[in-house]
Amino acid sequence: MWFMRQAGRSLPEYHRARGDTALLEAVARPDLVTELTLQPVRRYGVDAAVLFSDIVVPLAAIDFGVDIVAGTGPVIERPFAGRADLDRLRPPDAEELAHVSAAVRLLVAELDVPLIGFAGAPFTLASYAVEGGPSRHHSRTKAMMLGEPGLWLDLTERLADVAIASLRAQVAAGAGAVQLFDSWAGCLSPDHYRRFAAPASRRVLAAVAELGVPAIHFGVGAGELLEDMAVGADVVGIDWRVPLDAARSRLGPDVAVQGNLDPAACLAPWEKVAAEARSVLAANAGRPGHIFNLGHGVLPETDPAILQRLVDLVHRDGHAVEP
Repeated sequence: MWFMRQAGRSLPEYHRARGDTALLEAVARPDLVTELTLQPVRRYGVDAAVLFSDIVVPLAAIDFGVDIVAGTGPVIERPFAGRADLDRLRPPDAEELAHVSAAVRLLVAELDVPLIGFAGAPFTLASYAVEGGPSRHHSRTKAMMLGEPGLWLDLTERLADVAIASLRAQVAAGAGAVQLFDSWAGCLSPDHYRRFAAPASRRVLAAVAELGVPAIHFGVGAGELLEDMAVGADVVGIDWRVPLDAARSRLGPDVAVQGNLDPAACLAPWEKVAAEARSVLAANAGRPGHIFNLGHGVLPETDPAILQRLVDLVHRDGHAVEP
C-alpha cells in the first residue's frame, strides 16, 4: 500500500523542511525533493515512495508559463487558445528535466522500496492549458474539443509527447513504476472520453510498456470509464465512488486495481476508519493484484497518526479479510 499525496501538507516534517519555498522552486531542488519523498516512507513504512512533484512540472520546464498558486493550483499565464499556441508545446529535453532525473537517482540510491514516478494525462493537462487553471465545468475545454476537433487532437498529441518525455526520464533514472493521472477525466461522458481523451493516453501507456515498468492509470470520478482506462494499463486506480468488488468484476482478472478508501473517512475516529478500511479489504476478498490506497489524495487536515494505524492495519490484516 501507499498513499496518493502521501508527501505533503498533512506532515509536520514536510512543513519544517519546505518552509515557504514555492512548489515549483521546491521540485527544482533534488535534495529537497529527496527529503520530502522519503518522509512518509520513513514515518509510515509504506510499500512504495511516490516522487514529490506535480503534473505541470514538464510544462514549467519548457517555459509554457505555468505557476502553482497556493489555494488554487496550476495557473497558466497565457492559456492555449488556437493553432498558433501549438508552437509553445514540445517535449522537454534531458537538460530541462535534469533536476527531476537527479532527484530520482538520489532517491533510488536511498530507498529499499520502489519509487513511483508520474505524469499528467493529456486530457487533464489540456484542460489546464485551455482553461488557464482549475475549472468546475471545463467549458472552454469541451467547446474546443467539440468545435475544433482537429486542433484538439493536435493539442493532446503534443501533450502526450510531453508526458512520454517526462516518464522516460523518470524511468531512465530509476523509477520502478509510473502513474498516469487523468484528474479531470471524470467530467467526460464515455463517448467523449473514447473519442477525445483515450487515444492520447493510450499512446502514453504504450510508450511506458516499452520501458518495461508497470503503469497505473487513475482518474477522479471516472467510474463510467474504468474499462476504457484499463486499455494499456497494468493497474487501474479506483476512487471511492465505485465499490472495489464491482470494479474488479467489470475489469476482469487480468487488471490489478488500486484504491479505494474515501480520503475524508480518514478524518473520522479511528474505529470508523478501521471499519471502512476493512470494508475495502473485504470487497477485494483476498484476491491478488490489489494495491491498497485512498480513492484520491491525502487531505491536508488528516492526522498522520491515523494514517500510521491504517498502514499497520492493512499490513497486518490485508490478506486475511474475507467478504
